[in-house]
Amino acid sequence: MRNASIARNPEPEADDPGAGGVTAVTRALALMEAFNVGEPSLSLAELSRRSRMHKTTVLRLVRTLAMSGYMVQREDGEWRLGPATGWLGARYQAGFDVNNVVEPVLRQLSSATGESASFYAREGDIRACISRVEGPQAVRHHVRIGERLPLDKGAPGRVILAFMGEKGKVYEQIRQRGYHISIGEREPEVSSIAAPVFGLNWKLLGSICISGPSARLSLKKLEAHAKIVIKASNQLSYALAGSRSAQTPGVVSAWHPS
Repeated sequence: MRNASIARNPEPEADDPGAGGVTAVTRALALMEAFNVGEPSLSLAELSRRSRMHKTTVLRLVRTLAMSGYMVQREDGEWRLGPATGWLGARYQAGFDVNNVVEPVLRQLSSATGESASFYAREGDIRACISRVEGPQAVRHHVRIGERLPLDKGAPGRVILAFMGEKGKVYEQIRQRGYHISIGEREPEVSSIAAPVFGLNWKLLGSICISGPSARLSLKKLEAHAKIVIKASNQLSYALAGSRSAQTPGVVSAWHPS
């Protein structure tokens, strides 16, 4: 759910045609997103503070949401999310295919960098290539979907280990930087750069990377691509994990102002 620091625009009530949205709907969603994971209920005053809306506006909206089961008022006067939000989430999960979200992001990343883009997830003591989009270059680094590779060699595996809490100077640096560059670590002539991807409740899901021949992907070139890779990892994390919350790792905000 959305953190208190991420709020919608304050009053007035009128719709904003320029934004192409309906203000009342946007504000109703903001109230439901005001709850952080693990918060059973919020007072009207706290909802007002987090959404930056007047209490009268908040009261009118929560009462409307309650009519459809999206909000419920407790006996102590505080408000909680209603059962309709759970049904909505269940419907989403039932129709969700991670590859429908991952592949478009990989295609954008490959198009932006001109290199092959991959998504890796941890499977025990190794990492597996879950999704991949080949780059347009005639000479490129080849990896098959489903291929299993070491965790401790190559940027994607190192990033996964770092954000799963692996100890050591190199992993602390990765956590602070938000990405990792590997040149000839797993294969002598292959370079890559990777960043973490987070899923539900902001738990590490895997890593996203671009890779290619070291002759083309020098350290300078990889550093130039860092911003693009981070942007792709953020985009994918927000799609899979939802809005920012207290659980959101700080690295996700790198080069991605809210």
